[in-house]
Amino acid sequence: MDVSTIAWITIAVLCMATLYSTVGHGGGSGYLAVLALAAIAPEQMRPTALLLNIVVSSIATWKFTSVDMLRKDIFVPLICASVPAAFIGGFVEVSPQIYHPIVGLVLLFASLRLFIPMHGAEKTTQPRIAFIVAAGCTIGFASGVIGVGGGIFLSPLILLLGWTTAKQTAAISAPFILANSISGVCGIAVENSGLPIQYSLMAPLAVAVVVGGYIGASFGSRKLGHVGLRTVLGVVLCLASGKMFLSTFVSL
Repeated sequence: MDVSTIAWITIAVLCMATLYSTVGHGGGSGYLAVLALAAIAPEQMRPTALLLNIVVSSIATWKFTSVDMLRKDIFVPLICASVPAAFIGGFVEVSPQIYHPIVGLVLLFASLRLFIPMHGAEKTTQPRIAFIVAAGCTIGFASGVIGVGGGIFLSPLILLLGWTTAKQTAAISAPFILANSISGVCGIAVENSGLPIQYSLMAPLAVAVVVGGYIGASFGSRKLGHVGLRTVLGVVLCLASGKMFLSTFVSL
């Protein structure tokens, strides 16, 4: 991979990390979008996105939990269900013909989420443990298979159901993504006896997400939202989604 390609991927990843971390997310879907546009192999996309997720969500967890917004009554059963499910999902090997359209749908969903901002409920409800566990298992498994932390699924779910406010959602999402990403990476590593990634690419990307994650999480833990950036990111995710679907048809 030439220097110019590594440079634009690094800049794009920096932007993704900055924006996603403002809402407590690791940026997995954003990294998948960048890697898809760079034509990175599917077997490398998952572990690369998850490793970057771990870095950013670690920073976001530190920033958002420090403002005392974590709903432990929801987070604990959620994480207990999602972590083993994400590990199992990391074991699942999917062919490019299946992986590409799945990622395409995830990126399309993520882009629509950006165009339709959601707000937390003024009065939250207390969900049943069974619902929390079911949500954790489902999101965790899907996250491990796809290569994301699950924040793009978790946030709209708990907001729509009125379980949390916007700040509480960010505080739960950050450690949730961190735990799922670690679990998913472990599953992939065990399945492949190592991680199939380009280490020459990971080094600059790791630096980029540390910088972007710190900036975004520092801003987001105090003040959320920026319509212009959300719109630009939504367009990028739409383009990457289209590329995933196109590559599926070309390979058939």
